[in-house]
Amino acid sequence: MAEIAKTIELTDERFLTFRSEGHFYALPAETVSEVARLPPIARVPQAPPSLMGLANLRGAVLPVASVRALLGRADVAATHASRLIVLEGASPVALVVDEVSSLVRIAPEKVKTAEADIASEGGEHLRGVFDSGSHVTKILDIPELLRRGFAQTAPKQQSLPTTAGATTTAKDAAVEMTRQRLVTFEVAGQDYALQLEVVREIVPAPKNLTFVPGSDDAVRGVMPYRGGLLPLLSLRRLLGLPSAILSLEKVLVVTIGDVLIGFVADRTRAVLSVDPDRVDPAPPVLAARAGGEAQIKEIYRAGQGKLVSILVPERLLREEIMQKLAQDETTMKPTDETRDASDAKELRFLIFQLDDNDFALPIDAVEEVARVPDQITRLPKTPKFLEGVVNLRGEVLPVVDQRRRFDMQATTVNANRRLVVLRTEQHRAGLIVDSVSEVLRCSPDKIKPSPDLTGDALGIVHSVINLEASGRIILLLDPSELLTRTERGLLDTFNKQPRSREFRQTKP
Repeated sequence: MAEIAKTIELTDERFLTFRSEGHFYALPAETVSEVARLPPIARVPQAPPSLMGLANLRGAVLPVASVRALLGRADVAATHASRLIVLEGASPVALVVDEVSSLVRIAPEKVKTAEADIASEGGEHLRGVFDSGSHVTKILDIPELLRRGFAQTAPKQQSLPTTAGATTTAKDAAVEMTRQRLVTFEVAGQDYALQLEVVREIVPAPKNLTFVPGSDDAVRGVMPYRGGLLPLLSLRRLLGLPSAILSLEKVLVVTIGDVLIGFVADRTRAVLSVDPDRVDPAPPVLAARAGGEAQIKEIYRAGQGKLVSILVPERLLREEIMQKLAQDETTMKPTDETRDASDAKELRFLIFQLDDNDFALPIDAVEEVARVPDQITRLPKTPKFLEGVVNLRGEVLPVVDQRRRFDMQATTVNANRRLVVLRTEQHRAGLIVDSVSEVLRCSPDKIKPSPDLTGDALGIVHSVINLEASGRIILLLDPSELLTRTERGLLDTFNKQPRSREFRQTKP
């Protein structure tokens, strides 16, 4: 009898049952890889309604679909009972359900396939039904629901971001070669800058620092960084300015000699592409007053009487501090992941936010980052995405409201909004974003193709930056695809129009 029971049990079909909006559903157990709690989900702009976004599940980037949305029902906020069901397959997909019930065994004869069409309602598509004793459970045909819910596309060809900001004409290239790109930041109410090429990354300062007893008074502590410890030095103290600890501090990671240093600034301002004619050597009297080499190498005349002091990283530290850091075995050196020899292989990205979502652009495609101008000239009879035009150092720059471009809800103006000036092979435009948070550096193996399930509407999502250690996913945008064909045509027409006298004569 035991052998007969065992044989019957082996022939039973296993199903994972779950609930969605009060209905009971099931999936064949062999199609389920695992069940997990909901991880952070990166929302994808202009995604099909069924796609909640992308999630990082132990290093794998998965598209996350809502079962409610697949069934044509209103989505609701996740609760503590909500679960993620990960499906097996060559291209795994995760489903969000209201609650997972149980794993059941059902005899094959109890699974009714002929009644599937009769039992289905609304947007359901069923493979069969069975009676579990207390209620009828419907077996969903997930492949068909996904086919209906998403526009399938041919697999995208992944290509790593390169110098997307390169211009197409020799004249433009020559102009870019002569311009400097500066990272500007604020320290005690004053504006300073470092050349972009010496800044490895810009990251938020951690809330909790590990202080080093007996260290120099400029040393703020250490923070975890790329598998090691990064010493943090206060720019306020190094520049002889009043000390203060602010909640929104930024860390500029710089290589000096054989060590990595994190300089703590009050806040970052912008990434600027500056005209060399506006950059002057620092007056010799500054070096004389400092008793040697001055910390300030050059001064950038930013307009409206504003001056930005360009610092020299190696001159910020006294020789004895550098020697102490170099001799300290815990200080990060450019090794394996951070060595200078690998710098050419690593890629840098500008990270910006829309709502609570992170997006990335290749730093080579970003000409500069600036405050959103107070005056934007509106243009009649243009699409909603085109906010207008501004005068940026004598050139007319079309401005795109990126929230509108992504069909996001309008938001109130905030002080953190920034204008990201983007240059593609054919166009130059300014993108208004909610905020800019950091310059991220990562190796090419962190960049993964976006899942094909996301569909044709998401060609702008070039791929994703998968930061496995932190479980963070950043959507990497393709600069050349940020504008549709129609919009690119509009900008082509706009670029051919003669500039108005007003814009030719005014400078910021």
